[in-house]
Amino acid sequence: MRKTVLASLLFAAALGQAQAADGKLVLYTSQPNTDAQQTVDAFMAKNPGVTVEWVRDGTPKIMAKLRAEIEAGQPQPDVLLIADIVTMEGLKKEGRLLAYPEANLAGYDETLADKDRTYFSTKLITTGIVYNTEAPFVPESWADLAKPEAKGLIAMPSPLTSGAALIHTVTLVENLPQGWDYYASLATNGAQAAGGNGDVLKAVSGGDKLYGMIVDYMPIREKAKGAPVEFVFPKEGVSAVTEPVAILATAKNPDAAKAFVDFLISKEGQEVAVKQGYIPVRADAGLPAGYPDRSAIKILGFDATAALANETANKEKFSEMMGQ
Repeated sequence: MRKTVLASLLFAAALGQAQAADGKLVLYTSQPNTDAQQTVDAFMAKNPGVTVEWVRDGTPKIMAKLRAEIEAGQPQPDVLLIADIVTMEGLKKEGRLLAYPEANLAGYDETLADKDRTYFSTKLITTGIVYNTEAPFVPESWADLAKPEAKGLIAMPSPLTSGAALIHTVTLVENLPQGWDYYASLATNGAQAAGGNGDVLKAVSGGDKLYGMIVDYMPIREKAKGAPVEFVFPKEGVSAVTEPVAILATAKNPDAAKAFVDFLISKEGQEVAVKQGYIPVRADAGLPAGYPDRSAIKILGFDATAALANETANKEKFSEMMGQ
């Protein structure tokens, strides 16, 4: 009798969980449109009771939209899937995120989740070196960009306009022995910091510049399409933005939002990221074509809380170092 009652309770609980993931889920994301649609489609296939409505734009514009909604007292998204953890740290500090300590982290690297479980990294988008196949030498190290042979031939996204570029800058400053002097050496070597990663790819693939700092997937994808570019993971290590997902404290459908988080960090959800060409946070999900073994990719440390506190100072220091 006791077993029957227990089985009934477990069945009811499972049924309740299954029924919880339904209704409308509103997602704000900075994923590229194709990736966002693939992510949403895969989630809805797994959770047919949920209909996802999504809005896509760059993280700064997504945040400006959300800020305006918060100011008006009408925040719309249930869940955010955006570029970087610094932005998430800011929202967490303001009490805008819903903690999800019950998230299913089986098989997931728990160090990639916020310690308070308010946001969870979903992939590793690293920044390394792209070079044109006509370049005079093959770079292996960040120091190589300061070589005389690269003078006037370097492009990089500006941390004044790109969140990923700011994270990259701070990461290198924190981890390279030269600190800010590294950027002083790049400035002396004529490095040009402007625009975003797409601008760097265009400059290097077109031959206007022969070297650049860039997120990994762009040149790897373009090489597969025939572009004359190669990507290098420098031996000192690379920075990474982790495209975290978080539930808003004002979410109208927190149950569906939790199901979305669970899906993204599950093996199945991570395999979607691999198919899209990204390094997954789960080692058991494999790697996309064109990437080296995970052992060859060293991720450098990064303190998101400190980066948030020092954001203005870091931007000012960069401008000073690069003469902007």
